[in-house]
Amino acid sequence: MRPRIRGGRTTVLAALLSLTLAAPIAAAQAQDAPPPGPTAGAAQKAELPHQYEVTGPATRAERTALLATGVSIDEVHTRAVVITATRAQATTVRELGYTLRKLPAPPGISATPHKPRIKDFPAGYANYHNYDEATKEIDALVAKYPEILSKQVIGTSHEGRNILALKLSKNVTKDEQEPEVLFTAHQHAREHLTVEMSLYLLNEFTSKYGSDSHVTKMLDSREIWIIPDLNPDGGEYDIASGEFQSWRKNRQPNAGSSEVGTDLNRNWDFKWGCCNGSSDDPGDETYRGPSAASAPEVQVVTKFVQGRKVGGKQQIKAAIDFHTYSELVLWPFGFTDDDTGPGMTQDDHDAFATIGKNMAATNGYTPEQSSDLYITDGSIDDWLWGDQKIFAYTFEMFPSSFGSGGFYPKDSVIPKETSRNREAVLQLLETADCVYRAIGKEEQYCSGN
Repeated sequence: MRPRIRGGRTTVLAALLSLTLAAPIAAAQAQDAPPPGPTAGAAQKAELPHQYEVTGPATRAERTALLATGVSIDEVHTRAVVITATRAQATTVRELGYTLRKLPAPPGISATPHKPRIKDFPAGYANYHNYDEATKEIDALVAKYPEILSKQVIGTSHEGRNILALKLSKNVTKDEQEPEVLFTAHQHAREHLTVEMSLYLLNEFTSKYGSDSHVTKMLDSREIWIIPDLNPDGGEYDIASGEFQSWRKNRQPNAGSSEVGTDLNRNWDFKWGCCNGSSDDPGDETYRGPSAASAPEVQVVTKFVQGRKVGGKQQIKAAIDFHTYSELVLWPFGFTDDDTGPGMTQDDHDAFATIGKNMAATNGYTPEQSSDLYITDGSIDDWLWGDQKIFAYTFEMFPSSFGSGGFYPKDSVIPKETSRNREAVLQLLETADCVYRAIGKEEQYCSGN
């Protein structure tokens, strides 16, 4: 995930207060030693990345310097951050002069006396869908609603799992001249709530078509694409032992290294590795891969999006990439601090910001430009806009802090926290035919559509 607060610009008081209040809670929970657990696999667990609260970083420059150690920043307070780091990286961060507190490990088999659900979610998380369960639910929906829902296998992951693209539209078997909108999820393995977000949209759009006027209107006039799982290998690895692994990357080996995985959301072929917004070390959380689009999962989605061009014109007009956590609505660019940056006009920026703020008003998230906190390069939103001119957003979903569940909120939150984004999604679909309507310039930009 890529958490953001408004730094040096307009402060969103409610979100900042939430983060500030969360800091002492996380600090109180923090432990300098790992929690007790089973001895089996303990050596392996010691090598897994872990979350720490870091006291001190308060500026954009300090947070950017922190990222140079190879950690990922998961959460931001006014004068502290939560990071994911290996023990070696944590040592490096301490050498920068910061105080670290080790936060409790993710829940797993040590938290329950029951037999672990190997290759599945731990107790208390059974309503999350693993890869096979999600695939079965998708297949059942396709069979139940064949007139409005279709499935394509658009490629495979490194380990050979199918990457799916689901299409929703009134005449789903036809490629009509309608605005297209793309929803993607689960680039980062431990962000399982995003898969549930995809499944919620599939269920909501199919079950409400014909009875809900807004849903019906959108399926009658739009072509909706949902790619529910960009990182199935990483997601399955994160739950394979019966306890969460805090895994972020994919499972692609790295030549010449024992380290595994590429951060998919630093691997996209736009400004890849340009701006100190990712790492060239395979052991780091934000490792960008040996070359742009080197990850097979990124290649698959890249090819799919490029294939939506008809006569040289991109049919996908808008997109949301779902992540967790921090409750944010983000828009490009991530690679530059400039409001616009190369290839983005002031009108483009204003449309991005207006739509983003309007969506955030429906779900209570904090809206801001992606680079407001620190630089990221090679991200999907920057590629979708910078390369394809798609109005692309990132939603960082529930919760707002580690103290409320972090990457692993209990399954009881799934219904509320997925449906929370319903109106925002419908808003983006509604405006997809002419995004510039949001700033009152539809005549200038859309009169020829």
